[in-house]
Amino acid sequence: MFLEMISFESDYNNGAHPRVLQHLVETNAEKTVSYGGDVYSKRAADKIRAACDCLAADVFFLVGGTQTNQVVIDTLLRPYEGVVAADTGHISLHEAGAIEHGGHKVLALPHRDGRVDAADLRAYVRAFYADENHEHMVFPGMVYISHPTEYGTLYSKQELTDLAEVCREFGMRLYLDGARLGYALASYETDVTLADIARLCDAFYIGGTKVGALCGEALVFPKGAPNRFVTMVKQHGALVAKGRLIGVQFDALFTDDLYLTIGRHAIDMAEKLKAVLTEKGVPFYRKSPTNQQFVVLENSRLDALKENLGYSFWEMADDEHTVIRLATSWATDPADIERLRELF
Repeated sequence: MFLEMISFESDYNNGAHPRVLQHLVETNAEKTVSYGGDVYSKRAADKIRAACDCLAADVFFLVGGTQTNQVVIDTLLRPYEGVVAADTGHISLHEAGAIEHGGHKVLALPHRDGRVDAADLRAYVRAFYADENHEHMVFPGMVYISHPTEYGTLYSKQELTDLAEVCREFGMRLYLDGARLGYALASYETDVTLADIARLCDAFYIGGTKVGALCGEALVFPKGAPNRFVTMVKQHGALVAKGRLIGVQFDALFTDDLYLTIGRHAIDMAEKLKAVLTEKGVPFYRKSPTNQQFVVLENSRLDALKENLGYSFWEMADDEHTVIRLATSWATDPADIERLRELF
């Protein structure tokens, strides 16, 4: 039995990638313009535009995912509109009502392996407008998706295209939460690129907090930001005075393909993790091609493991079994995979 904890609890329990930290240290003594007007934030934004093949995009840097979701949704929606999301979506379950706190209802749809299905979405919106009382109801004004989903599953390019078509048909915006986008882009099973996302979505963010940064997300509006967006960011208490803190990190992450390189490391570690769990006969709850793996264990076995294994509770499978999540990251050490093999 190990005395030291092996942690697969999350992909944001390490600090930052060494090259990100190095860039922060190297630029630390410089005096720069505040509120994201510094040279590093501008350079990072240019690199992100190039990576998205969308040179006209507006790019902003915010601190965290929930903050970004709330600001974007509150800005893009009219007061009488809500946001459609999978019932397992992050804004539906794990953001403490942040969207509703901003005055917008989350309109939950049943998920399909964590995804919003375009046919389900079209049926939902058609039924809404067929209801003769719809003017007394919350209008669907936006569709929220995450890529990867809460179950580590991915949208295909065709699925994103279909969702975008439904959104255009009914005048809704398509917003993609990319908290773990680096791991989606690095997956061996994806056919979606940053350029595809920029072409199909009205807004999306590139996650840094969970993909090698100390903190920070890069928000992209491919077709340009709403008027006075910075004012809305400030009104939500989300405008960082030392904007360079995030800009410098993304400048490092988007230099020499570091973002994709460290994403691929997490995917490679997840593949090794899956192989070990399969070898040990551990049942998987869902098939995930990304860095989050979901397995089902007997509660008695979890009690024996929890002193040596850091994991995330996900949901109860039944009275005697629990679904847990094991997550790899840019910082996962291959030696921890071997220690996990011995632990199981």
